[in-house]
Amino acid sequence: MSEKKYIEDNGEEEPERGHWGHKMDFLLSCIGYAVGLGNVWRFPYLCAASGGGAFLIPYGTMLILVGIPIFFMELSIGQYSQEGPLKVWENLFPLLKGVGYAMLVCSFGVGIYYNIIIAWCYYFMFASMQNPLPWASCDHDWNTKTCRVNVVRCPENATLPPPTTMMATPIGNITGNVTCIPANFPVTSPSEEYWNREVLKISKGISEVGEIRWHLALCLLLAWIVIYFCIFKGIKSSGKVVYFSATFPYVVLVILLIRGVTLRGHLEGITFYLTPRWEKLADANVWASATTQIFFSLSVGFGGLITMASYNQFYNNCFRDSLMVSLINCGTSFFAGFVIFSVVGFMAVSSGRPVEKVADQGVSLAFIVYPAAVAQMPVSQLWSIIFFFMLITLGMDSQFAFMETIITAAVDEYPAVLRSKKWIISLIGCGAMYLFGLPCVTQAGAYVVQLLDDHVAGISLLILCIFECIAVGWGYGAFRLAKDIEKMIGYKPFLYYWWILCWKFISLGTLLFVTVFKIVGYTPSSYGGKPMPAWADGVGWFTACCSMVFIPGIALFKLFTANGSWSERFRELTTPRDDKFGDLQMSYIEHKIRKDEKGLAEHN
Repeated sequence: MSEKKYIEDNGEEEPERGHWGHKMDFLLSCIGYAVGLGNVWRFPYLCAASGGGAFLIPYGTMLILVGIPIFFMELSIGQYSQEGPLKVWENLFPLLKGVGYAMLVCSFGVGIYYNIIIAWCYYFMFASMQNPLPWASCDHDWNTKTCRVNVVRCPENATLPPPTTMMATPIGNITGNVTCIPANFPVTSPSEEYWNREVLKISKGISEVGEIRWHLALCLLLAWIVIYFCIFKGIKSSGKVVYFSATFPYVVLVILLIRGVTLRGHLEGITFYLTPRWEKLADANVWASATTQIFFSLSVGFGGLITMASYNQFYNNCFRDSLMVSLINCGTSFFAGFVIFSVVGFMAVSSGRPVEKVADQGVSLAFIVYPAAVAQMPVSQLWSIIFFFMLITLGMDSQFAFMETIITAAVDEYPAVLRSKKWIISLIGCGAMYLFGLPCVTQAGAYVVQLLDDHVAGISLLILCIFECIAVGWGYGAFRLAKDIEKMIGYKPFLYYWWILCWKFISLGTLLFVTVFKIVGYTPSSYGGKPMPAWADGVGWFTACCSMVFIPGIALFKLFTANGSWSERFRELTTPRDDKFGDLQMSYIEHKIRKDEKGLAEHN
């Protein structure tokens, strides 16, 4: 029998574990978790590079085939079992409890380097309070002779030796003679040199660790302190913070879009973003990229969705929530593309380069391209502070979920000991992850972050979700889960048999295809176009295996330690428990009838 106690009259759990204070707490937490940095700095570039408007076809297709079905599945099993990512697999399919441990390792690994990015944003936000911005000119000690603020490339047939001068196109309120640079002459921007030579003081490679950049270490400490005070009371504290942190980025995106479309060249950027290139649809890489982007954008596979849904009321409509959050998440990605490419178009016109040469993703977009554009705007300090504060709030929501997943899993495993000491577990977790993150704030830190980003939640996360689909679709049973959902929400979800087909065949098959494609087409990690050494790639694969090893490892451990013959052990470990939280509840319809009868009696 389950360790929990239940109130028979209304089927609700005793308040010892807790529920969301309000329905909006859960929805905003889910939106904040799913909508992260990747929506702003990866999707727009991926869309533009993978066919422009045509990319929306594979993106939407994979959203329907993989994204929403798995998102819906995770919310459903979390809400039905009212358990975190370890206990839920113990209840649904004990043999694959290792999936839960793999989820925790992925959340732990991503949580380490994700907060490094937030720390970089804190540093840039504080640096933005200077006048002028430190990356606005080439007049600093860290700048080199190749640094140029305004670049005008010489015509290809030019015969004049450098440096020559030619009249530049007016840039904002700047006109005059600007140095004409030959096409083959290397040029770096002030923002690029500020990022590499001042903020990171980056070494020549991951082998040269160098010193700790203490200003970044302090920003990282600040980031973890903020995270701790937002989560130390669990969902009671984080559920209130998200009212600001999940909505503020949308306000900023609207403001930045309004500013972006007033800049010269914005149409060139947006046109590049949306112009369909239909021939790209024949490229298998585009479809694989769409799948991985949907997959990682919705944040499935980390255990965060299971954790947040486990704090829902049992009769919450998780089907409606799944559709709503998934569509909001993908809509945010598409909308962010207009914000980013309106500014990229401005940069292209300002620098005299094609849009495709300016467009970039990830770290380069956030800390080189966008800051360079902001530096050329009036009141640049204000726009810079707003932009980096938006990135901080985007990252914080995802970080809340990563930490809550780890903490909830530990507390659910040992509730009698740890439930009253949740604040201590939170403190230990934040402190440990800060120490693990210190290598990421050395001079080789950017290489370490890239290595972790490529491997911690790369192919290993795809493999994890394949086993998740096997455990639910085949082990627990897709039809059984569908019946559980009907019990919670009171009706059969729209396209009832479609979800069953996805959980058993379609989503699983798509993930298998993408995983094989990724493994066959694997390329070693690189940073700034330079491949990392073989030993570093080996370390990356080791971090990937740290999560994957739990799936077969826990299965073998359970098989060898269970009682009975081998056939009895296997039968026991592949049989779902029948005393899950949801199994002990009345159906939604019975609950509603009981509730109406009780209300009528009180009225009389």
